[in-house]
Amino acid sequence: MRSQKSIKMFSDYPDVVSVKQMCSMLGGIGKKTAYDLLQSGEIKHVKIGKSFKIPKVCIIEYLIGGE
Repeated sequence: MRSQKSIKMFSDYPDVVSVKQMCSMLGGIGKKTAYDLLQSGEIKHVKIGKSFKIPKVCIIEYLIGGE
């Protein structure tokens, strides 16, 4: 059941999002809070050079409390 809901969640966003997009997805949180979530490991991500790339599924997992 969760997977079907997850598919529809954030369908307007690409599969990999930027920090700015992640802020929007999480209800308009600030960039500092977003970077804190990434650096603490609460949301899985990939760092390429200086930019963070966040898979959309990792944000969904964070929101639903997945591992």
